[in-house]
Order: sequence, then structure tokens, then C-alpha cells
Amino acid sequence: MEYFAINEEFLQQVETLQLLLKNNVAGMFGGTHQSKTFGSSCDFADYREYRAGDDITKIDWNAYARFEKLYLKLYLDERQTITRIYIDASRSMNFGKGTKAVKALQLAATFAYISICNMDKVSIYVIQEKGVETLISNMLGKESFYNEILKLNTIDFEGDTFISQSILPTKVGYGDGYSILISDFLTPNDYEAAIDLFASKKRDIMCCQVMSNEELNPAQRGKVLLFDSENHDRTYKKNINRDVLRAYREAIEYITNGMRTLCQSRGGQYMLVTPETNMQELFLAKLPEMEVVK
Repeated sequence: MEYFAINEEFLQQVETLQLLLKNNVAGMFGGTHQSKTFGSSCDFADYREYRAGDDITKIDWNAYARFEKLYLKLYLDERQTITRIYIDASRSMNFGKGTKAVKALQLAATFAYISICNMDKVSIYVIQEKGVETLISNMLGKESFYNEILKLNTIDFEGDTFISQSILPTKVGYGDGYSILISDFLTPNDYEAAIDLFASKKRDIMCCQVMSNEELNPAQRGKVLLFDSENHDRTYKKNINRDVLRAYREAIEYITNGMRTLCQSRGGQYMLVTPETNMQELFLAKLPEMEVVK
């Protein structure tokens, strides 16, 4: 099934979001991020005393004339980082007539575009059952973005996902950029270990929890038979009344607050997104406020 979430109209909107991911980590040379190490860019950072074996071309002779000591000029190192985007392609992400899936794909495309504009590489992965498929690998530059990004429309949202079991065996770069995990996180399966892995690898973490308004504020009343969209053997037959709805909303609040706490405790960022979330407002107001983009 193709969702056509990434179409010409959407790409025109994305082109207005030429923002920079705020990132201060080590990575590959060539990007526009200022790392915490010193290198060979044109941006002056600091002085330090000369030590035997240092590059004499970096000696500041004006400082020597003033202090009669040898000092080196240090410059900020500019590094290229890798944005790794993971999309939960379980059937529950297709809830709400596919609108959750569309929003997930558009989030992935927008984060990818922002990274591309910042001269970073982008890889996009699809998580389904207990495996991870590399959909797009090391995409770099706008031409590559436009050639590759339509692959997002071909993702089938089916079955279950085991996020941690899928991600833990994969290669995760150390300290070289963002790991963005897009899911509804409405699963009894473990995802905490995957987030712990990203944190242990010193990556910047963003968890995007995509939920429909029907999930956040259900309107069902009376006797209903509900079933798990990822496992039809799990059913729930109940008379939905005010008390049941109140308990449900408390459970949803517990889940979303738990995800926020989990991400923040690992040094990451969290945001709750619905299909109705305005992308311009999200990327031009909310994320800059969170200092994710600038």
C-alpha cells in the first residue's frame, strides 16, 4: 500500500524548513556542526601553550611578542554527523484510517530534510516484527534526498514490532549524531533497551510518539468489542461508561508521561504528535523552544 504522504505539495512545505539541527557532537569531517574538539576550521576557539611536536604554523607570533611565550591558536572542528531515523511500521501505526502512518512518514522526511540542509548524512530504517530494514542508507545532499525520499511511501504498516530486539543487534554509530525513533509506543514489547543503547553510544535522542485523537480521546460508549490491531487474539469486551473512559485517559497519560520521563532521563528529547499537529508550528516554534533545531 502506498500512502502518498510524501508528495510535491508536502515537499514544497518542507523546503521552507531549512533549519539547522542543534548538535554539538563529534562526527565525520565535512559538516557544519561545531564539535567539542579542536580542528582546522576558520572559527577561532582558544589559545594554549606550545608543546614539543605541535604544528609550528599555528603559533601566534603576536602573542609571543607580547608575552614572550609560545602559544598556539586553536580552532573549532567542524564535523559531519549522521541522522539515523527509525520508523515503527507496526499495524497499530496504521490506526485512524492511516493518518498516524502519514504523520510518521512526514516527520521522518522533515527530519531528514533538515539534516540534509545541514550537510549531514541520513539513514532511514523500518522496524517490523523482530527485524530492521535499511530503507535509505547514508543519504547526502538535496539531490539524493529528492531521489530517495519517495521510498517512504512504499512502507507497509503491518504486524507487530519488537523495537529493542530489532535495534540491539544493529550497528549504531558512537557519538556521531541524532537517533530519531518514531512510534506510538503502544506495545507491551520492550523499547527501553533500544533507547538505552542510543544513550550508551552518546547519540542525541529524539522520541516522537505519534498517536491519533481517537486514541487520546476515545468517543466510544456502550457495549463494544475491541481487539488488538497487532494481535487479533487479544480482545476486550466491555461496557464503556464514564468511569472506564476516565481510567483509560489516566492510563494514556501514564504512558505518555512515562515516555517523556524515560527520554529525558537518558538525556534525550520527547514530543507527542497527532495527525492534526501543524508541521510549521512544530518545527518553527516547538522544536526550537526545545533547542532541537535552531
